[in-house]
Amino acid sequence: MRKLKLQMDITIDGFVAGPNGELDWMTFDWEDKNLVQDLNSVIDSSDTLLMGRKMTDEFVNYWSNALKNPKSPEYSFAKKMIDVPKVVFTKTLDESRWPNTVLAEGGLVEEVNKLKNRPGKELLVYGGAGFVSSLIKHDLIDEYHFFVYPTAIGKGLTIFSEVGRYLKLKEIDVTPCEGGITIHHYLPEMATKPQSSKAGSAA
Repeated sequence: MRKLKLQMDITIDGFVAGPNGELDWMTFDWEDKNLVQDLNSVIDSSDTLLMGRKMTDEFVNYWSNALKNPKSPEYSFAKKMIDVPKVVFTKTLDESRWPNTVLAEGGLVEEVNKLKNRPGKELLVYGGAGFVSSLIKHDLIDEYHFFVYPTAIGKGLTIFSEVGRYLKLKEIDVTPCEGGITIHHYLPEMATKPQSSKAGSAA
């Protein structure tokens, strides 16, 4: 069975965007070898990108524009983003309006498990926040790759929004980067409701 990997930028206080989707805190350095190596290694191990409808327009437009400048440090990665087959999860569209893209026709769990059982490389998801939250809710993500920024924004969008859930991750690798970002690679260890401790919590 293929794995579903999540690769995402996240603030040190756990947000993936500001309250209205702001990403002004995100300062990805394409000259940072560790960042670029991790970014490419994850997409190169994957052959299908899963996306929520809300972010697809912005995503496709951004990388299509990046392809217009062959001298840009983003160019080679942009080509991968446009070339990789995409599956968009939506309840409002009947047909895809984006190139190299198909729509998921069934429910989230059904469709993701169907994709996992097909032959090929791994599956990859970048976002958005609501879509990723749904994947986490149903325990569908097999690997977490976080670019943790040394920046706190106080409030915003989170992918860990399910009330009452307890998600325990096992960290298997940490890589510091030149600009202060730290790459954290986790595997899910347990996802369930938290049990209250008889001893209580420490202050």
